[in-house]
Amino acid sequence: MVELAFSILASDFAHLADEVKAAERGGGSIVHVDVMDGHFVPNITFGPPVVQALRPVTNLPLDCHLMVENPDEFIPAFAEAGADLLSVHQEVCRHLHRTLQLISDHGMLPGVVINPATPVDTLIEVLPMVHYVLVMSVNPGFGGQKFLPFAVEKIAYLAELRKQMGLNFRIEVDGGIAPETVASVVQAGAEMLVAGSAVFSKGKTEQNAKKLLKLARAAAPDKPAGKG
Repeated sequence: MVELAFSILASDFAHLADEVKAAERGGGSIVHVDVMDGHFVPNITFGPPVVQALRPVTNLPLDCHLMVENPDEFIPAFAEAGADLLSVHQEVCRHLHRTLQLISDHGMLPGVVINPATPVDTLIEVLPMVHYVLVMSVNPGFGGQKFLPFAVEKIAYLAELRKQMGLNFRIEVDGGIAPETVASVVQAGAEMLVAGSAVFSKGKTEQNAKKLLKLARAAAPDKPAGKG
């Protein structure tokens, strides 16, 4: 099933709990937390304290996307804070298999992320151990960027690999997801849609979420989506 993972990076931080609840009323079923360290990407955002603060205000899974240079150092803290899903970038993990195992060992569902210029084939050896793969459809670091169309081919290739390998990881996409781009990524095989600006804008969070999710599910293939 196609799900909306709303990115709080684009929300009104002064009213974060209310924003999360509005997105949830609109059908959002995953809270996406973009964690940036100012080194791997040119921005600084959230840490474990924000995850810990979110945990009591929602029952939705907290999906933490680590855009940091040393993810292994942060995994225990995010687990303790209440993260449910944790994804790390292929580009920064010297020992990717070990890092993903560390996430699992701390009771979280492991995910792996690839930047726009990173080939899908770099993930083949770890695909059997991940719950989801996050395909970046913009270069990470800032919200509100324009969607990169070639991400659609990467999503479709991942979906085909999943079928060929007999796996059931989910496919997530992040970057430029909006009413005009959502159908193409869903048709290619994406099931977890990260959207920030398209959800948290113009004071119409609930309505925006409903609209985006409706468009996504209308575009979804008839066959059941992969589940982790």
